[in-house]
Amino acid sequence: MLVCHCRGITDRQIRRLVREGACSTRDVARATGAGLRCGGCRSNVKQVVDEAVQREHQKTRATTLLDLSIPLEG
Repeated sequence: MLVCHCRGITDRQIRRLVREGACSTRDVARATGAGLRCGGCRSNVKQVVDEAVQREHQKTRATTLLDLSIPLEG
């Protein structure tokens, strides 16, 4: 889905940036320019970033919990 029409930035591009370490709309704006021209998409960019950050956090947490449940051999 096209999120920023001015820059042609999609939700997939934003999610990829979050997977690569972006954690805020500012990070995404610096990398892509999304939300910097007319500003009409800022709320949509924020929504996609927030959802992607939350999803990545849940993945990390699930992995950590799984790692803790593996018995250690001594």
